[in-house]
Formats: sequence, C-alpha cells, structure tokens
Amino acid sequence: MPHSSGPMACPVDGAPLTMSERSGIEIDYCPQCRGVWLDRGELDKIIERNAAAAPEAPAAPQAPPPPQQPWGQQGYHPQARYGHKPYKRRKSFLEELFD
Repeated sequence: MPHSSGPMACPVDGAPLTMSERSGIEIDYCPQCRGVWLDRGELDKIIERNAAAAPEAPAAPQAPPPPQQPWGQQGYHPQARYGHKPYKRRKSFLEELFD
C-alpha cells in the first residue's frame, strides 16, 4: 500500500522509514534503529510461507540411552564432537527474509 504523504516516520526515533520488498512482502524499516514494521496482512503472509517452508519431521522412536559407566571409566571417543553440530542447519524462510 503506497504512502500518500511521503515516507512514514519511525515511531521510535522519528527517522524516515525505508520501504523494501522481500519475497513479495513489503517491509518498512528504520535505517537508524533497525526497527521493522509490516503493513496489514504482511505478518500473515510471513507466517503462511514459514509454515509451508518448514518440513514436517516424522516422530522417530526414541532409542534407550546407553548404560552409564562409573566415573573415570568412560573411554575416549575420537568421533565425539563435543559442542559441535554434526550438520549445517538450513536457513528458515524467516532468516532468508531478513538477510
């Protein structure tokens, strides 16, 4: 929806808002405070697209946890990657929208 009397002012700091279009969704944002405002219905579009882009993961059966060894008797596992994810997470629709 076009603004009739020039760019709107940011409600936080009064700076003129900049309009950008990402994936067919109009986003008004403040270049100073980086606040983001959406027109009526734009949030609904984002939610619908995010739900459509999110794959439904089937519920996997839970395997029983391995038996615990007494303290000090745990072996060294060279394949164990403590603190690291084993895969690169795919960006969601929302992350791609606000890049």
